[in-house]
Amino acid sequence: MRTPGQPRRTPARRCGDAAIAGGTALFLCLGVWLLHDTGAPRLPPQPSDAQSAAARPGGAQDSEGAPALAPSPPDRIRIPAIGVDAPLMGLRLTAGGSLDVPPPDRPELAGWYEAGTTPGERGTAVVAGHVDNADGPAVFYRLGALTRGQRIEVDRRDGSVAVFTVTAVEVHPGEEFPDERVYGPAPGPELRVITCGGPYSKRTGYAGNVVVFARLTGGR
Repeated sequence: MRTPGQPRRTPARRCGDAAIAGGTALFLCLGVWLLHDTGAPRLPPQPSDAQSAAARPGGAQDSEGAPALAPSPPDRIRIPAIGVDAPLMGLRLTAGGSLDVPPPDRPELAGWYEAGTTPGERGTAVVAGHVDNADGPAVFYRLGALTRGQRIEVDRRDGSVAVFTVTAVEVHPGEEFPDERVYGPAPGPELRVITCGGPYSKRTGYAGNVVVFARLTGGR
């Protein structure tokens, strides 16, 4: 999987204390593992329309949010429903203003946007990771299988654990990435977990991104 050049410049969106360039998907995933598959591609799970925010029945409410935690860098993310238990590294911006990604030769590693909100404090925290690399599935291969109500836990450096509940799981084409919804400010502590996804082509790779939206609902 490779990272993209920035296809077009649009105004940057705020995410915590720094801005991520709008109009770009975080990953333009080549899917190099799938390039070597001579049969039908073994594509990662993709979220159904029923898991999107727009599909919630009228009057349905998300889980009640918990009070924000004090800022503390995260060290690890766990998503029990899909078997994720991964260390986190800090991510910064590329020269083009889009979010960088973990090294492709570290498929077990995820990253968080360290110039922005820390997971658990008030605002929008962003975590990203690869879906695959040349050797096979990577840390967020099954991210699209998550459903609303499932749990995400983030171990923080101060010894606390921020517990989030998934409120929506969506897939978006790269040229229609919802920058404001993903990166924009939130009134309470929220988390976005992102990898590549959508339709796959051996010529162009994955066409978009899977985005998990989650809200802080507890801590310990």
